[in-house]
Amino acid sequence: MKKGIRFLLMALPVLYMIAIWIMSGLPHDTIMDLPNNTVDLFVKESLHLVEFAILYGLIALAFLANDKLTPFVSLAAAVFASFYGLADEIHQAFVPYRSATLIDAIKDVTGVIIAFLAVKYMYFEQKSRVGRWMDGFSEWTRPQ
Repeated sequence: MKKGIRFLLMALPVLYMIAIWIMSGLPHDTIMDLPNNTVDLFVKESLHLVEFAILYGLIALAFLANDKLTPFVSLAAAVFASFYGLADEIHQAFVPYRSATLIDAIKDVTGVIIAFLAVKYMYFEQKSRVGRWMDGFSEWTRPQ
């Protein structure tokens, strides 16, 4: 069972990246179009911060489940998630009805940085309640 959980957690970042790529290839109002344009714009612009923070979190979780999350691996995961965000913005530049802007790329990277710093502080530095849960999870899923 633990092997299956580890496999699933390793597959999730890849599946999430595929979902990001597919959704970025669709017109901006395909999945969600709120009736109030101001709210619609705010929600969609805010998602840039969250979208790639989640990607970093899934990558870090995959390494954590395999007892491989170190400060260097965490940084590498953050760099990878950031570059994927930049690649996604470039991809959107070639999609009709989509745009690629520098501010969107900055929001993507900012979301990753916030998630990275949270993991760094809670797991590697202070061992907060979340950090202790991460330790327990890593120990529970540790390959035997």
